[in-house]
Amino acid sequence: MSNQFLGTVDHINETKTAAPKIKGMHHIAYRCRDAEETRKFYVDLLGLKQSAALAFDKDPGGRDRPYMHLFFEMGDGNFIAFFDEPTSASDDVFRMKDGIEDYHFAFEVETKDEQDAFIKRLGEAKVPVFGPINHHFCHSIYFFDPNGLSCEITLKDARHDEILADEASRADVIMKAWSEKTRAIKEAKLSVFKAAD
Repeated sequence: MSNQFLGTVDHINETKTAAPKIKGMHHIAYRCRDAEETRKFYVDLLGLKQSAALAFDKDPGGRDRPYMHLFFEMGDGNFIAFFDEPTSASDDVFRMKDGIEDYHFAFEVETKDEQDAFIKRLGEAKVPVFGPINHHFCHSIYFFDPNGLSCEITLKDARHDEILADEASRADVIMKAWSEKTRAIKEAKLSVFKAAD
């Protein structure tokens, strides 16, 4: 797939329509190497509710491309979803993802006891767990699912809202300084920044 449809902010000053309020995240979707293996991990081990297992013979563009789309519901009514699409599967797709370099997602629990129970449960299932790590506004444990996805279970710090409000008050200044600091690196590595000059 080419990058021709990537969104940009080049013309943001031309927008006239106000952005409606986004209610929240409905779902976020990832690849999985096997639907049943992924179901066992997220439903049987992590306790999410299986909400859908949709099997298709053609992709949304009408091509013959069988795949399954899985949905697992979290306690807040939002979903994590997966695609099992075997025709383009390869070991490279399912390598362990770096939580910074690639991506990760974080589930939230309400109490330290719940987070500790997940540490114990994952350990019992022989899933390596790292942490908890104190990020000041939250405390997180990390582990990997069978697809190589970096997962996090986080617990808000008692001062979470206060800390983030303080961070928000300085965000514009920090963003500007970061952009200035990293611009030369990005210009050397990314063609989109070279073309903007």
